[in-house]
Amino acid sequence: MIMLKTDRELSLMRAANRIVALVLGELGEMIKPGVTTLELDTWAEQRILGLKGKPGFKGYAGRSGANPFPATLCTSINQEVVHGIPSLQRILQEGDIIGVDVGVIYEGYYGDGAYTYPVGSISPQARDLLDTCQNALQLGIAQARSGNHLGDIAKAIDGCVRARGFQVVRDLSGHGIGRSLHEDPQILNYYDGRSGSKLKSRMTLAIEPMINAGSYEVRTLDDEWTVVTCDGSLSAHYEHTVALTDNGAEILTRC
Repeated sequence: MIMLKTDRELSLMRAANRIVALVLGELGEMIKPGVTTLELDTWAEQRILGLKGKPGFKGYAGRSGANPFPATLCTSINQEVVHGIPSLQRILQEGDIIGVDVGVIYEGYYGDGAYTYPVGSISPQARDLLDTCQNALQLGIAQARSGNHLGDIAKAIDGCVRARGFQVVRDLSGHGIGRSLHEDPQILNYYDGRSGSKLKSRMTLAIEPMINAGSYEVRTLDDEWTVVTCDGSLSAHYEHTVALTDNGAEILTRC
């Protein structure tokens, strides 16, 4: 069931997602060669708590109910698509790219957003990948308006990515969000020819293209969380939580 949000719920979601946006913005100043992903995670947890939120991912068990996620951030480097686990052993290197996904709970409501950062100077291909993913997200959000369909979002994202010679990950998707981190509907990032559900005002969606420089195929590592590209190619991930209005999407994860 797709849940339409009340004014009160939208207000609480704005607060949750404002924390996400602040943390993502401040993390950008910290990401540089020599920093460990555990350092980023430790800082983010304290910052979220200081802003009166709670980490949204830590202890999250997903739909399977097993192997709860052990950290505040998902930190995914280079060929890691999403759900990378922060570690003292993961030290950022010049030329890396790192996707950081932040989840926050504020008074029972979730915020969710992600950004892929360059670490120092990156290759032209990596820069093109990041720029394409950001552009695809914005084009997808532009289609998130009352009266359109889920397929309009997917078509906009997929078309942008394919035109640049990259591939959209098919095994992962965006999602509805609110009292639960993952609510209906599922939001595909690739276009399968179907229009999908009609979009309505007061829906809240986490739109999050994940794109690869090579094949769209991915696999999950033995830690049961980290998703990587099958061919070892670079991957990028950007995400905004939006609230739908009659006049388009309000981006909640924007500072």
